[in-house]
Amino acid sequence: MSDCIFCKIANGEIPAELVYQDKDIIAFNDIKPQAPVHILFIPRQHIETLDDVKNLGIYSSIFKAIGEVVKTKNLDKDGYRVVANCKGDGGQEVYHVHFHLLGGRPMKWPPG
Repeated sequence: MSDCIFCKIANGEIPAELVYQDKDIIAFNDIKPQAPVHILFIPRQHIETLDDVKNLGIYSSIFKAIGEVVKTKNLDKDGYRVVANCKGDGGQEVYHVHFHLLGGRPMKWPPG
Protein backbone atom coordinates (compact mmCIF):
# COMPACT_ATOMS: atom_id res chain seq x y z
CA MET A 1 0.00 0.00 0.00
CA SER A 2 1.57 3.26 -1.14
CA ASP A 3 0.66 5.46 1.85
CA CYS A 4 1.43 2.93 4.62
CA ILE A 5 4.37 4.05 6.76
CA PHE A 6 5.28 0.47 7.65
CA CYS A 7 5.28 -0.53 3.96
CA LYS A 8 7.63 2.39 3.30
CA ILE A 9 9.93 1.18 6.09
CA ALA A 10 9.80 -2.39 4.75
CA ASN A 11 10.66 -1.12 1.25
CA GLY A 12 13.55 1.03 2.52
CA GLU A 13 11.83 4.30 1.57
CA ILE A 14 11.87 5.51 5.19
CA PRO A 15 14.89 4.82 7.39
CA ALA A 16 14.47 2.81 10.58
CA GLU A 17 16.78 1.22 13.12
CA LEU A 18 16.44 -2.38 11.93
CA VAL A 19 17.16 -5.07 14.50
CA TYR A 20 16.02 -8.07 12.42
CA GLN A 21 15.12 -8.88 8.85
CA ASP A 22 14.48 -11.88 6.67
CA LYS A 23 12.52 -12.46 3.49
CA ASP A 24 9.13 -12.14 5.22
CA ILE A 25 9.62 -10.08 8.41
CA ILE A 26 11.43 -6.97 9.53
CA ALA A 27 11.82 -5.61 13.04
CA PHE A 28 12.83 -2.12 14.05
CA ASN A 29 13.03 0.07 17.14
CA ASP A 30 9.85 1.98 17.95
CA ILE A 31 10.30 5.75 17.59
CA LYS A 32 8.25 6.35 20.78
CA PRO A 33 9.46 3.54 23.05
CA GLN A 34 7.31 2.56 26.03
CA ALA A 35 10.09 0.45 27.59
CA PRO A 36 13.90 0.30 27.37
CA VAL A 37 13.43 -2.31 24.62
CA HIS A 38 10.48 -1.58 22.31
CA ILE A 39 10.72 -3.25 18.93
CA LEU A 40 8.04 -3.58 16.23
CA PHE A 41 7.79 -6.74 14.12
CA ILE A 42 5.96 -6.46 10.80
CA PRO A 43 5.40 -8.66 7.78
CA ARG A 44 6.89 -7.19 4.61
CA GLN A 45 3.54 -7.86 2.94
CA HIS A 46 0.85 -5.28 3.68
CA ILE A 47 -1.86 -6.82 5.84
CA GLU A 48 -4.09 -4.23 7.53
CA THR A 49 -5.30 -5.99 10.68
CA LEU A 50 -5.05 -9.29 12.51
CA ASP A 51 -8.51 -10.06 11.10
CA ASP A 52 -7.06 -9.86 7.57
CA VAL A 53 -4.32 -12.47 8.05
CA LYS A 54 -5.06 -15.33 5.64
CA ASN A 55 -1.70 -17.13 5.71
CA LEU A 56 -1.31 -18.19 9.34
CA GLY A 57 2.34 -18.95 8.64
CA ILE A 58 2.98 -15.23 9.08
CA TYR A 59 2.43 -15.70 12.82
CA SER A 60 5.03 -18.46 12.89
CA SER A 61 7.50 -16.24 11.05
CA ILE A 62 6.89 -13.29 13.37
CA PHE A 63 7.20 -15.34 16.56
CA LYS A 64 10.36 -17.02 15.25
CA ALA A 65 11.83 -13.56 14.69
CA ILE A 66 10.69 -12.41 18.14
CA GLY A 67 12.37 -15.46 19.69
CA GLU A 68 15.66 -14.64 18.00
CA VAL A 69 15.58 -10.97 19.02
CA VAL A 70 14.60 -11.83 22.62
CA LYS A 71 17.86 -13.77 22.90
CA THR A 72 20.02 -11.09 21.27
CA LYS A 73 18.53 -8.44 23.58
CA ASN A 74 18.97 -10.72 26.65
CA LEU A 75 15.27 -10.57 27.50
CA ASP A 76 14.94 -14.34 27.85
CA LYS A 77 16.27 -14.31 31.43
CA ASP A 78 13.97 -11.74 33.07
CA GLY A 79 11.00 -11.72 30.70
CA TYR A 80 9.23 -9.53 28.19
CA ARG A 81 5.81 -8.70 26.76
CA VAL A 82 4.46 -9.17 23.22
CA VAL A 83 1.41 -7.11 22.24
CA ALA A 84 -0.70 -6.81 19.09
CA ASN A 85 -3.50 -4.29 18.73
CA CYS A 86 -6.42 -4.74 16.32
CA LYS A 87 -8.48 -1.86 14.95
CA GLY A 88 -9.43 1.39 16.65
CA ASP A 89 -10.91 0.14 19.91
CA GLY A 90 -7.97 -2.24 20.27
CA GLY A 91 -5.50 0.63 20.00
CA GLN A 92 -4.19 0.00 16.49
CA GLU A 93 -2.76 3.25 15.12
CA VAL A 94 -0.98 2.00 11.98
CA TYR A 95 -3.12 -0.29 9.85
CA HIS A 96 -0.39 -2.79 9.00
CA VAL A 97 -0.18 -5.89 11.20
CA HIS A 98 2.54 -5.48 13.80
CA PHE A 99 3.61 -6.89 17.12
CA HIS A 100 5.31 -4.93 19.88
CA LEU A 101 8.13 -6.52 21.87
CA LEU A 102 8.61 -4.70 25.18
CA GLY A 103 11.21 -5.46 27.82
CA GLY A 104 14.09 -4.25 29.88
CA ARG A 105 11.95 -3.39 32.91
CA PRO A 106 9.13 -5.00 34.90
CA MET A 107 5.85 -4.87 32.99
CA LYS A 108 2.80 -3.90 35.05
CA TRP A 109 -0.68 -5.28 34.46
CA PRO A 110 -2.87 -3.59 33.69
CA PRO A 111 -0.48 -1.38 31.67
CA GLY A 112 -0.31 2.32 32.39
